[in-house]
Amino acid sequence: MDVIVAALGELFTLHSLLFMIVGVFIGIIFGAIPGMSGNLGVTVFLPFTFAMDTVPALLLLCGIFYGSNFGGSISAILINTPGTNGACATLLDGYPMAKKGHPLKALDMALVASTFGGVVSALCLLFFSPQISKVALSFGAPEYFALALFGLSIIASVSGKSILKGLVSGALGMLLATVGIDKISGINRFTFGNIKMYNGIQMIAVLLGVYAINQMISRVNGTEAGGQASSLAGTDRKKDRLTMKEAVSTVPIMAKSSIIGSVIGAIPGAGSAIAAYISYNEAKRCAKPGENFGEGELKGIAAPESGNNGATASCLIPLLTLGIPGDAVAATLMGAFTMHGLVVGPKLFQTSGDLVYAIMIGSVLAQFVMFFQGRYLMPVFVKITHIPQQLLTALLMIICCAGAFAIANSVFEVYVMLIFGVVAYFMNKFGFPPVPIVLGMVLGPIAESNLRNALTLSDGSWLIFIQRPICLTFIILTIVLVVLLKRTSKKNSL
Repeated sequence: MDVIVAALGELFTLHSLLFMIVGVFIGIIFGAIPGMSGNLGVTVFLPFTFAMDTVPALLLLCGIFYGSNFGGSISAILINTPGTNGACATLLDGYPMAKKGHPLKALDMALVASTFGGVVSALCLLFFSPQISKVALSFGAPEYFALALFGLSIIASVSGKSILKGLVSGALGMLLATVGIDKISGINRFTFGNIKMYNGIQMIAVLLGVYAINQMISRVNGTEAGGQASSLAGTDRKKDRLTMKEAVSTVPIMAKSSIIGSVIGAIPGAGSAIAAYISYNEAKRCAKPGENFGEGELKGIAAPESGNNGATASCLIPLLTLGIPGDAVAATLMGAFTMHGLVVGPKLFQTSGDLVYAIMIGSVLAQFVMFFQGRYLMPVFVKITHIPQQLLTALLMIICCAGAFAIANSVFEVYVMLIFGVVAYFMNKFGFPPVPIVLGMVLGPIAESNLRNALTLSDGSWLIFIQRPICLTFIILTIVLVVLLKRTSKKNSL
């Protein structure tokens, strides 16, 4: 109880509430503009949280993440172009409804469903995370190594058509994580005599390069899709609103989709797009006579939006409890936790329980902030999509350079960011996914340190990893997951 009281004290401060509100606003903007995403928004603003207090900083980034998932539905509904991957299924009924002359009703439905799914997801995060962390407290070095290995198997799910190319990208990320002074032996590794590399390659600079600079180069070269949104001009804003009766009629499908999304979100490597499509297909399967999915059906908007938002907060469950980032956004947020001196995993609830509970309760509150912003600022968000892409790209480049410099007040980090932006761009061109680089950099050090500690405990015997049941279970799960993903990849290539 004392922890909850302390958490509420951390949450209900002017700075925490203000930055959470600002974060949600920024997230909706990033989500509404095609070609951008919540992960890009989180990455761009990550360096600027370095000097902030922990709770306001993390609420800002989480707010961006939550807001972007709803923001993606705005462009999906108005211009048939999803702003985020999670909104891909929303356009199937959202855009047809907008074409029928009901864009505001479609946006209202997306907002209500997003809030519903987000609240369910945040409550799952709040109530289930502490219980899972209690179980995980019994983990030792072998179990943590097996967990990290299981986390690295996520690389296979984000590798696209070629798992081999994904593994190469992941190996590059793990190699980058070895640069600097070895924390166990104290030996310099791969620094090439450059004193600026003694502390290793900063993950934030790599994140900015892989996600932000890479996308900007793609936009400049015309390989990143963009779009021009229509406005709400000519729409009767009083008549074209979602009624209470219409909202209530979608509650059962929103409840089912939110649960689906929350479960899928908690599975490492799944993501909001999968949650959205499964929710949509389930709603379509259970459709009643007269419900015409694909032609502007309200339930066709409610299902994917509650599903993809249901996967947002719940994707933080494996991150906070086990230290495994479930997707690219979670990996970025893991970098944010690390930057603020918090080691994610089971011990996080013991060492920083008040901060964690503040973030989890704040995640629930952020959903209602998103609702009120979407309700009263919708015309603003629609107009933002009219901003020329060239101007946005130039502005983001300036912000990224300033953020990279702020990491260590050094131009060296700017160079690192630009180099990895170019590297990621060419990796995309040749079919090598850049996301595994980040996962490798995050999980590589965890796997390495716990592997060495485990072998020290066993006097060099590798049998320790099969003699401990939990450790063996995670290793078997890793093998099974990789095999299944390999088979799926082969079927898709045929």
